[in-house]
This record gives sequence, C-alpha cells and structure tokens, in this order.
Amino acid sequence: MIARGLRLPKAGTETFFLWGPRQTGKSTLLRAAYPQALWIDLLKSDEFRRYMERPELLRQEVAAMPVPPLVVIDEVQKVPLLLDEVHWLHENRGMQFALCGSSARKVKRGQANLLGGRAIRYQLLGLTSAELGNDWDLVRMLNHGYLPRIHLSDRPEHLLKSYVADYLKEEIAAEGLVRKLPVFSHFLDVAALSDCEPVNFSTIARDCGVSSQSIKGYFDVLTDTLLGVWLPSYRRRPKRRVLASPKFYFSDVGVVNFLARRGQKEPGSELFGKAFENWVRHELAAYNEYAQRNASLSYWRLTTGAEVDFVVNDMEVAVEAKATRRVTSDHLKGLRQLKADHPKVRRRIVVSLEDKPLLTPDKIDVMPAAEFSCRLWGGELF
Repeated sequence: MIARGLRLPKAGTETFFLWGPRQTGKSTLLRAAYPQALWIDLLKSDEFRRYMERPELLRQEVAAMPVPPLVVIDEVQKVPLLLDEVHWLHENRGMQFALCGSSARKVKRGQANLLGGRAIRYQLLGLTSAELGNDWDLVRMLNHGYLPRIHLSDRPEHLLKSYVADYLKEEIAAEGLVRKLPVFSHFLDVAALSDCEPVNFSTIARDCGVSSQSIKGYFDVLTDTLLGVWLPSYRRRPKRRVLASPKFYFSDVGVVNFLARRGQKEPGSELFGKAFENWVRHELAAYNEYAQRNASLSYWRLTTGAEVDFVVNDMEVAVEAKATRRVTSDHLKGLRQLKADHPKVRRRIVVSLEDKPLLTPDKIDVMPAAEFSCRLWGGELF
C-alpha cells in the first residue's frame, strides 16, 4: 500500500468529513487508519435501503452497543438525513464519526445537516510525486493520471473508460444531478478541451446545444462531485486590465486524456505541456491541503496576453509550468511582466524539464520537475 500524504486524526479525537474524487483511495485510507471502527457502507444496497427508509436506525443500533472508538459512514452523501442522527449522537453520546463521500452536491442542495461546523473537513486527492517516491515517473503520471488503481495499471485506458461510465451512471444518473444524461456526457468531452483554460460558457453551450446557464450548472456538477476545480484570477490592485474569468482544471489528468482522446503524450508535444500544467496545479493543491497551509491559489493574466500560471497567496510565490528541456527568455516573459506590475512578488519559479536547476540574473528559479517536487514537499516554497 502506498503511504498517503494526508494525515488523519487519531480514532475518537475528532468528527470529520473526508471528501475526495471517486477512487482516490478514501475507503482504503480509512480502513488502514481505523481498523477497529464500526463501518457503515452505503454502497451496499441493503444498508443503503435500510438507512434511506429509516435513518433513525443508526441512533437505535448504536445505542444498543458499547460506544465504538469511531464510526465510519462511507458515501454519506447517499443518505443525507443520516447527518441529523450523527449530529445527535455526537452531541448527546460524545461519539466521533468519519463521514466519507465523493460528492457534496446532494448534501448541499438538500440543505443537509453539516453538523454546525463541528466536523473538520479533510480532502484526499490523487497520487502525488512525494507519495510515489522513487517510483514516481512524470511521463507515466501525465499519461495514466493520479488515481491509484489507474495510475498503477498497465492498461489505464480501459479503467478510465469504466471510471467515466461509472461516474455518469452512479454519480450523475443515480443521484439525478442532471436531466439530460446524453447532453451531459457530450459536455464532458467538450469541457475536457478547456482543461487549464479560462472557460467560455457561450462557446461550450453552442457546441452542446444548450443554454449558457445549463453549462454553468454542468460545471457546478463537476466541482460538487470533485471531478474538477476552478482557479480564480488574481485581481488585487492591478495596474492594468487583467482577465476576470476563472480557469477550470479537472482533478485527474488521466480523465482529461480519456475524454479529450489525447492518446500517448511524450515530452515536446503541446498536449504534454497541457498535462504538465495540470500536474503542477495538482501538486500545489495537494501540498496546500495535506500540509494545511490554507494558501490561496490563483492565476494572473493581462488582457494583452502576458500570463503566469499560478500565484500563491498575495504574490508570495509565482509559478509558471513550462514542459521544455530548454527554458528561454520567451518562457520568462510572463514572470517578468508580473514583477513589473507587482514588484513585491517574493519568489518566481519556472517548473520545467531542464536537467539541472538554474537561477537567472533577475532571480527567477528554473527548476526541473523533480527538484520542484522535492522543494515543494520539503516546505521550502510556501
């Protein structure tokens, strides 16, 4: 088993939500961390039916047994009413729960009890370079993606096809999240082409034959089911006009590859560069989550075209992803323009495929991908 970077609390010390995309390994992590926990798996049809029909059974059944160190409810979003029972047991019997799920949409839309802020929130993402250690291979990661089972497979395309089909069937259709499943399925293919880019809702709406409002709702489904995230534009004290539209990133680059029919990607190609940018965001987000840095992530782009892929906090660090073996002055234009507009930026970094780290005369760090990973997870960047 791969040691994951997310550190969960000791059994019996906290009630918490553990969210994460499908197949990131949430259940595996919980079973390893809490072998003595009482486990309620709502993926089992019999348990799902019992608690859906009578959520009070949770309170009654637990009352009839010694208080366990922790109760795990897997796929809790399937029966949101259970959260009322969890709240009562937590308040009146001092019980601690691990509430695991891959979609907060049904919980939020149903105005379910989120325990009044009493539950801490954790998120498990896909595999990172630090978790893979010596087994990390950048080309494999950009082709297979970050989901553990798929990343380790020698035939990822078959598993990715099943992953997308199960997502449509179990997350979207079964939960009734959209009205027209074929349209949403086509939307996924089109949205994958917008990975790492500001989204034009009108263009995607024309391609899918629905309204822009429907497309915005579809993107909400992707974020609520944790299949993707928005990256906002950095807009603090701009000296010139900056783009206001957020970028969209899929949580797993393997899913993007499958939906966009990218095929095998090798260094030097444009598609490899797009996947490389997705990976850099993934590593930044995972480190931010697991190290509990609570940093804000954004991107910066002028209407004239100058751009920097990632800005950490209020110009603490600026990061540009360039999947090239030779970083030139052209690759540094965005970071240099950023410095001109925001002189306070503390550190500027280019993550690249260079063999060795470099420092330009104007103090821009050029890092190989492995060096970036080492410094990031070593806590040296932010």
